[in-house]
Amino acid sequence: MRRWINALNEQFPLRYLTWLVCALGFVATALSWYVLRYGSWLVLSFGALTVLGLRDVLQTKRAILRNYPVIGHMRFALEYIRPEIRQYFIESDNEAAPFSRQQRSIVYQRAKGDPDKRPFGTQLDVGAGGYEWINHSLVPTEVPSHDFRITIGEGRAQPYSASVFNISAMSFGSLSANAIKALNLGAKKGGFAHDTGEGSISEHHRLHGGDLIWEIGSGYFGCRDAEGNFNAEAFAKNALDPQVKLIEIKLSQGAKPGHGGVLPGAKVTPEIAAARGVPVGEDCNSPAAHSAFRTPTELMHFIQRLRDLSGDKPVGFKLCIGHPWEWFAICKAMQTTGITPDFIVVDGAEGGTGAAPLEFTDHVGTPLQEGLLLVHNTLVGLNLRDRIAIGCAGKVTSAFDIVRLMALGADWCNAARAFMFALGCVQAQTCHSGHCPTGVATQDPVRQRALVVGDKSERVYRFHDLTMHALKELVQAAGVQHPSEITASHIVRRINAQEVRLLANLLPFLAPGALLRDAAAHPVYAAYWHLASADSFAPQGHLPALQHLRPH
Repeated sequence: MRRWINALNEQFPLRYLTWLVCALGFVATALSWYVLRYGSWLVLSFGALTVLGLRDVLQTKRAILRNYPVIGHMRFALEYIRPEIRQYFIESDNEAAPFSRQQRSIVYQRAKGDPDKRPFGTQLDVGAGGYEWINHSLVPTEVPSHDFRITIGEGRAQPYSASVFNISAMSFGSLSANAIKALNLGAKKGGFAHDTGEGSISEHHRLHGGDLIWEIGSGYFGCRDAEGNFNAEAFAKNALDPQVKLIEIKLSQGAKPGHGGVLPGAKVTPEIAAARGVPVGEDCNSPAAHSAFRTPTELMHFIQRLRDLSGDKPVGFKLCIGHPWEWFAICKAMQTTGITPDFIVVDGAEGGTGAAPLEFTDHVGTPLQEGLLLVHNTLVGLNLRDRIAIGCAGKVTSAFDIVRLMALGADWCNAARAFMFALGCVQAQTCHSGHCPTGVATQDPVRQRALVVGDKSERVYRFHDLTMHALKELVQAAGVQHPSEITASHIVRRINAQEVRLLANLLPFLAPGALLRDAAAHPVYAAYWHLASADSFAPQGHLPALQHLRPH
């Protein structure tokens, strides 16, 4: 039965079935009225619904209605009456699975330019454990601009002045062509960066000329030879493009750390093949590990090689923290070679925009807070922090999310799914199926036509712009001039009904140079630092049988 339904759907999309029924109903009732002179109200009703469906597929504001004419209005009707019948909805405003209605709503409102004010105060339980807030000042500042920036690669021939909020890695192939175009056009207008994802730079990334962070994964897409190995000539051709501002080596990702991937040949279209440098119609493999380097020291030399080939552009890497000794080995390689990345992006295990095996989604990788603290503390403890910028990604949707992560050590934040919401994603969680109802995560040419680039790019721009405006208000309320001045001493967390603590007192922070003076400055370093070697990612000795270690 499913096979017959799929075959029918290929010939006539079943999502148009309601509209077709309305049209057939109009014809049937019109004939009945003509013969029997009865049922004029039915003729008018079916006629109105048929015209409504035509209007839905022609309008450009709502992708849901373009893909689901007539029946799509049911969703918006339920959203409209939700406040009045909230008790009949299973999902509460703050049920974050994976993103709460409140988190999505703030993105939708800002993307559409709607007011994000809330009557009757917060909907959060301020007495619940885990509730956090930022302490404000009685002498707030006046900041002239909300365009907060940091310099990445200071001292390089081509440093990059980056926004503190950018689009995280999402490949063309995972996202549709129209989604990539809209993201990049929005980034161009807003002056922020767009990470390509490991799928490399497609023609859709190039169309509008927005700033790009070129991510290079283990498949070396866009810079590979016929066998899938790194190709310096192909790399230089892309890296020297002025549109490419940063080059990011992907060591691992939060969605599925330590796991490769395969894009089936049936999905390798000519567009995807051209971007990735692979044959059309053949399986496209992303190995679990890189072949261009095998040790931490080789990684450092690979970073320097990419700098040389790119005209001295900033080069860094992205990772989701796993074994602590592997991260420490990278740091030891920085010490022994004298080569440091210009930036490191820490991906949290809570991230992910594509399909990943269930066990990886739920039980592999370090969450962002712990991973970020480990990276920040290690670099501080080795007196390397001022040479390396840190970005991070993991469920960032609001200005408070940004300022909190910057307080924990990040210089900037990336967001993937928040920008998908800005494009119109409704969290249907069908990204892997190709049946995305809004045209965001699909290669279906009909479905993705529902996503109108001009309209959605404005939403991407507005979401970023209004989030940065909100960030400015938080910065001013805290009495500082830039979000980088907000520290863990500004953020308070409720522990229980009787106790609250500053994050600065709750979480460990190493003093500058602490690891140079004493490698046992914290239990994690005492347990794992001696296991790390610049010449190998493998542990150099027996793993400790210690308990209750927090990886930061």
